[in-house]
Amino acid sequence: MALEVYGSSDLIDQDIEAYLKQHEDKSLLRFITAGSVDDGKSTLIGRLLYDSKMIFEDQLARLEADSKSGGTQGGGIDFALLVDGLEAERQQGITIDVAYRFFATDKRKFIVADTPGHEQYTRNMVTGASTADLAVILVDARKGILTQTRRHSYLIHLLGIRHIVLAVTKMDLVNYAQSVFDEICKDYEHFAEELGIESFTPIPISGLKGDNISAGSTAMDWYDGPHLLQHLEAVELDETRQAASGFRMPVQWVNRPNLDFRGFAGCISSGMVRPGDEVRIAPSGKSTRVSRIVTADGDLDEAVAGQSVTLCLSDEVDCSRGDVIAGADLPIESADQFETTIVWMSETELFPGRPYWVKMGTTLVSGTVTEPKYQVNVNTLEKLAAKTLDLNAIGICNIALDRRVPFEPYEQNRDLGSFILIDRTTNATVGAGMIHFALRRAQNIHWQAIEISQEAHAAQKGQTPRVLWFTGLSGAGTSSIANL
Repeated sequence: MALEVYGSSDLIDQDIEAYLKQHEDKSLLRFITAGSVDDGKSTLIGRLLYDSKMIFEDQLARLEADSKSGGTQGGGIDFALLVDGLEAERQQGITIDVAYRFFATDKRKFIVADTPGHEQYTRNMVTGASTADLAVILVDARKGILTQTRRHSYLIHLLGIRHIVLAVTKMDLVNYAQSVFDEICKDYEHFAEELGIESFTPIPISGLKGDNISAGSTAMDWYDGPHLLQHLEAVELDETRQAASGFRMPVQWVNRPNLDFRGFAGCISSGMVRPGDEVRIAPSGKSTRVSRIVTADGDLDEAVAGQSVTLCLSDEVDCSRGDVIAGADLPIESADQFETTIVWMSETELFPGRPYWVKMGTTLVSGTVTEPKYQVNVNTLEKLAAKTLDLNAIGICNIALDRRVPFEPYEQNRDLGSFILIDRTTNATVGAGMIHFALRRAQNIHWQAIEISQEAHAAQKGQTPRVLWFTGLSGAGTSSIANL
């Protein structure tokens, strides 16, 4: 089998080590394709894989055979079959599950997620978008802006994806008319302004014919912008987005192979850490210093966001899975009640007040969701009164947890500001949420761990501490009795 990489085959033949080194140093762009049913998402990705020569010879032979027997292009190559792997997808000609594919060019590596267009599978689209840096929103030139286009755009904006490409597909079916492209761009621009999308890049394409995918189109000489692959290679990644948070590392595992070693393993969510840096464990508030940064390849002098490392600490502090190791100069907040946006993913509606498992990063706690403040109509962006949330609904709700957890607003840190809701009976994921803010002011309040115990206080004062709770209707005299 042969694997040829777009634009790099000469270097592979001449110096494989140089090619591997070049490949290692390339930046990685994660992006998704989104849009309505039959907008050509799978065809677009298949064309990108085909043009970048990221297909094995046996895959190509299988593609040609499958295209003749079960394709939708009358015996021509059906590029969608490269991505639609499920039997149900091939039979119906639609995307059901999220399909991830890797490809590379001379300038960058890519991971693309092909997400479903059907409203029934919107939850799968949210899953694919949760880690993406860029979104390609496809619009069929014959149909224009549809409900799912608006829904996916809203979710993409909600999930914090700031790089958006509006790909007007199937331009070959409207004779490459500039007027059609301009009208769709005008409609989408109006909706984007209402939604708060600051900018987007419109590109007219044809996935089947290859127009403006990996090369410019001679059929659309009126378009002078970049083709899709050009834009994907050039777009600047927002690597500083979480820098303002300071150092943050959720603990995934306590590494204790023997009596002489104890380290705390996890993936750094934001910031940078070096040996000697003072850190604070949240939510306990214990302070200590980093003594070593351990990896499989040896100790590091520093580690940055995105790296998975094991931190050794100078003191024997209590730290376990679910805690967050944060820089002491910018300590992280902890709270147990939040205002959130929730995307409901279950066919069984939300039951306000029912306990759900809430998974926030490496933390699993019990929590309850209040009755929604309102539900968002993605077509009009109108705020609607709602008692509950049903499948694919988006609502603003408060959530209360059974204990304090470290967090940051989703806008500031995706890893520490997002969560999923899990049904306690079926263990099915029923919702995904984003934290806006804590309901109790926590910005300037941080738990300070102290060494003096309650027993020491009681001995010092010569008293036995007790808590009295006076409760009753307003005007019943609870305040007066408490004062007496």
